Amino acid sequence: MGGEPERDRLLRLIADYVLEHGIAGMTLRGLGAAIGTNNRMLLYYFGSKEQLIGQALAEAAQRFPAFTAGMAALDDPGVPLVDRLLAAWRGIAARENLPFLQLFFEVFGQAVHNPGRFDDFLARVGHDWTNQVAKALHAEGIPAAEAAALAREIVAVWRGLQFDLLSTGDADAVAASYAGTAAAFAERCKAAAQR
Repeated sequence: MGGEPERDRLLRLIADYVLEHGIAGMTLRGLGAAIGTNNRMLLYYFGSKEQLIGQALAEAAQRFPAFTAGMAALDDPGVPLVDRLLAAWRGIAARENLPFLQLFFEVFGQAVHNPGRFDDFLARVGHDWTNQVAKALHAEGIPAAEAAALAREIVAVWRGLQFDLLSTGDADAVAASYAGTAAAFAERCKAAAQR
């Protein structure tokens, strides 16, 4: 038959729904009705509401290629580190990513407000970007422990800038404020690699 598997179809529809409506007040029964299924099928395919939300967020992220391109820019050792840090931020902050950023922080808020219910999501959020940045910094010759510490700082700055971007909408001012920070990080990384 060759049609789209039911789980994939539902996940696509769920991602559509949460990008448009968010997750505040979302019930499995209401979601099921909105996408043409029922809460039992959603539980069958996704395990729990929290797992469903985490998977929907991952599915939604795939729809924003600027995000992926920005993070991929970190892995090009032929480009100066400061330029890679700036390219990563441009990818993260691309205007088309704003619906995803809004959803991400809504899910993040729910996750920290409900300890134990979104552990997989929080583990990914706490480590994915930091690990990728640390790997890129380690490839620059920075010792692993120092690369991990610097990566954590860089990602923390990005998260703060994402809040600033969402709250002010002033992408140019946010980018300008990051330019000096990125240069300072690149200098610190260069010094760490030379020690």
